Amino acid sequence: MEIKKIKIGVLGGGVSGERDVSLVSSKAAYEALLRCGMNAVWVDVVSDDKEQLKRLLSEQGIEYAFIVLHGEFGEDGRIQKILEEIGIPYNGSSPESSYAAMDKIVSKEIFVKYGVPTAAYRVCLKPTDMVDMHYPLVVKPFFSGSSLGVSIVRDKEGLPVALSEALKYNGHKALVEDYIDGRELTVGILQDQPLEVVEIAPRKGFYDFENKYGNDLTDFLAPAPLDAAMRAHIRTLALNAHKALGCRNFSRVDFRLNSKNEAYVLEVNSIPGLTSHSLLPLSAKCCGITFDQLILKMIEPSSLSKGA
Repeated sequence: MEIKKIKIGVLGGGVSGERDVSLVSSKAAYEALLRCGMNAVWVDVVSDDKEQLKRLLSEQGIEYAFIVLHGEFGEDGRIQKILEEIGIPYNGSSPESSYAAMDKIVSKEIFVKYGVPTAAYRVCLKPTDMVDMHYPLVVKPFFSGSSLGVSIVRDKEGLPVALSEALKYNGHKALVEDYIDGRELTVGILQDQPLEVVEIAPRKGFYDFENKYGNDLTDFLAPAPLDAAMRAHIRTLALNAHKALGCRNFSRVDFRLNSKNEAYVLEVNSIPGLTSHSLLPLSAKCCGITFDQLILKMIEPSSLSKGA
């Protein structure tokens, strides 16, 4: 099926704590598709009710879904399952891979299984689980994004507050992992190939929600100032992490690089941000890929043929 002949629904907004970011990302993708001459409409997803979503897509006559829903009901595989049920092809990863990338504990288990280097971790069900810990630590919700609920804990006195914050998002368990002191890096994946390495340098603190989406709070070095061998190594690790989770076409893989030049995968984002502050577009730009070209390449050709 020729891409310009199908009606593309750009799904944005959503019901997670990342709704505001998703609104910006999805509108940027929608406008890029229009500039490229696509038959696209922007769809505000305001509910995770299956029947309501089906009606909405049917009323709009959507033939292909471009998913830009960050967080739950976007990156957790649920909306992908619904789209498969009603026969609408979509971009990005399968329901199973989306869930594996969203669930940080599942991701960790897969990384360990396939030899992808990642920080040592523990699963916390209650504060009393955390004994004999070595600080500093990173405490985060096991099922969230955009660094929501993430804390760096320097001593045992700070642990209860950090756990309480993380548990606000998922309620019953949190991920606690060793803090890797060093540089923060990220690599975009596009059409199942690694793009360039970008270094993230917050002007203060760490790359939390405020530093991610605030203006002029973080510097981005693109490409990252690394020697050729290290850049190639990190790009290879990024692709290995992407493949280990079974992700499809695109993702973004985040790293920490310590003082010994040892790289550790933090997580894989199956639906990376597409805002002016986002890292996948920056990683692509380093490879000579414009934002509009990136958006077109994020549409999976094999999915289009299935929808023909």
